[in-house]
Order: sequence, then C-alpha cells, then structure tokens
Amino acid sequence: MRWDRLFDDLEAQLALDDARELASEVADRTRRERALLDVHTRLLANVGSPRVALRLSGRVVAGRLADVGPDWALVETAPERPVLVALAAVRSVSGIAPGARTPSVVARRFGVGSALRAVSRDRAVVEVADMDGQVATGTIDVVGADHLELAEHAADETRRTANLTGRLLVPFWSLGSVRRL
Repeated sequence: MRWDRLFDDLEAQLALDDARELASEVADRTRRERALLDVHTRLLANVGSPRVALRLSGRVVAGRLADVGPDWALVETAPERPVLVALAAVRSVSGIAPGARTPSVVARRFGVGSALRAVSRDRAVVEVADMDGQVATGTIDVVGADHLELAEHAADETRRTANLTGRLLVPFWSLGSVRRL
C-alpha cells in the first residue's frame, strides 16, 4: 500500500513538472513572438479604430486610424480631413486594442514617399509640421527619395508664382505630419 502511494506521489510530481515546463515554454514563446512585433504591425491591427491618439512633440493627432504604412499613419481627425503622420515623429499612441497584423509585401513597400506623392498629385494645400512642431503651409511640389519640397504660400491662396513666399525642403527624418487644408 505504501508503495502505491509512493508511486502515485512520484507520478503526480512528474505531471506537475511537465505542466510547469509546458507553461514556461508557452510563456517563453509568447515573449519571443511579442519581441518580433513592431509599431507598424500593432497599428495595422487597429486600422478603423474610431479613436486613437498619436502624441507628437508638443501636440496630439487624434481621430480614426484610416491606414498605416511601414513608416506613416493616416488619421482622420475630421471627415475629409486626413493627417499623414510620420511614425518616426510619434512619441506614444493611446486608444489601440491588443493584437497585431502582418502587412502584405505591397504594404511594406508603400512608404511615406509614396503617400506624399499621392498628396502632391492632388495639388492640395497642406500644412507641414516637422518633429519640433514648426509649421509651414503651401503645396508639395516635389517628393524626392528622402525629402519633400514645399512651395510656401498662405493657406487661403492657390499655388501661383505671385503667391509664393518661399520654398522649404523637409527631409523625411524630420517630418512630423502633413495635413490637407
């Protein structure tokens, strides 16, 4: 009878050790999976979220997360008022749900330059803010490999040579946001 209890006890200890080892392995795999997540995949899982807030230096861009690229996010702050935010300028994000989504191969290649070229094609008047919060208004004339060139003019004027007040070159690494006016 004592032998039966001894074997039962040893069997229970082995089962407990197996359960602990499995729990440890699951926790380790979970940590490894989470370590592979980046901001892009986290935000991509939240596209369509009605209320996210991206904190930039000195200001917050809040609204519906409309789209996300590898280095940018598009936030609709009001209907038909999207703001393109460079992810490098984001200090923190609130209002997102847990989860992640792997981007497609095409989505991984659709960088901030591609998004800015779409804005440039529309010849829309924009407000460009850099990472320090400095703001300029005008029309994007050129989108290069790593910069944009803004023809500066007042927000209520069209892009005409007589209305230009200057030209501004903004490297992508210092870009904060671009908002259509």
